Amino acid sequence: MLLRALDREAQLTPIGRAVQRQRVVDLLVNRLRAEACFARHPEIADERIHAPIVIVGLPRTGTTLLHRTIAGDPRLYAARWWECRFPAPVLGAADDRVAQAEAEVRAMLEAVPALASMHPLQATAPDEEVLLLEHTFLSPLPESNANVASYAAWLEHQDQRPAYRYLRRLLQLLQWQKRRAGVRAERWVLKTPHHLGFADLLLDEFPGALIVQTHRDPMESIPSLCSFIHALWGLASERVDAREVGRQWNAKMAHALAHCLTVRDRFPDRFVDVWFRDAVQNPVGQAGRIYAAAGLPMTPDAEAAMRRFLETNPREGRPPHLYTLEEFGLTAAGIERDFAAYRERFILGRGRE
Repeated sequence: MLLRALDREAQLTPIGRAVQRQRVVDLLVNRLRAEACFARHPEIADERIHAPIVIVGLPRTGTTLLHRTIAGDPRLYAARWWECRFPAPVLGAADDRVAQAEAEVRAMLEAVPALASMHPLQATAPDEEVLLLEHTFLSPLPESNANVASYAAWLEHQDQRPAYRYLRRLLQLLQWQKRRAGVRAERWVLKTPHHLGFADLLLDEFPGALIVQTHRDPMESIPSLCSFIHALWGLASERVDAREVGRQWNAKMAHALAHCLTVRDRFPDRFVDVWFRDAVQNPVGQAGRIYAAAGLPMTPDAEAAMRRFLETNPREGRPPHLYTLEEFGLTAAGIERDFAAYRERFILGRGRE
């Protein structure tokens, strides 16, 4: 389904076709390497993924800043971008995964420099485990990289439980590698907006998980997300329809948020709320609130590590990210309609976040 959509719908440039083909090949190679590791080292299956802290929320709501701030705490495991792209080592060979990932990130930023203002891409920084889910071919990443509408429609009807089971296996593989390298931590801090639409499956697969939901008015976050997706589509495609980006991703995020609201009603004690403005202005303070809910003490060493990250990664140095509703065919009335329940519950009572 994915290959057919890429071939017939995505309007890929010659370079885009080569890049997308290589990405699919990489995923298949990674799966084979992972299976080789599982076969040779059955003890990987004994790795315990204990009570992860999982940051979710609409894209563009402060999830990356909060995730990387908390990931500064050495008591927590975090998946680096290079680990998510290439989670399995080549047994018996030199490990060049970091260099490979750095080259890929460099190429992306050279092709579309504006990406730097939208998401701080760094091969060695903590990033989204949706890159791990991509190995199941049951993730939204192909939709973010190109217009593959038929694949997206097909995906809506697929059981995502196998994807979340495989996510656990890959986290076990990464944890096993970290522990062999001498890294010891107590639990994981994860992050990806994709979990909004599958929060129930996340809680089923990781029973002790604490979900941290970030909040920002969709009036601001949805066009910001569309701008990011528009830039990503532009890396591979000959023509990108901004209005189609808006149509697809507005609907996708509205559905995901609505699902998350129903899961919250069933498991209210499994969620902690963080508002965008608070996350940006005081991420360490918000980390303290999250730790309290997770039963994890905020130690002086942990707080110092978080503040060191913030000092060396200032938001002020990033170029501005500019966008409007109108360029993506969106309207304020449409956002109000599509996100009415969410905005009533989390936004309107607090003012614009």
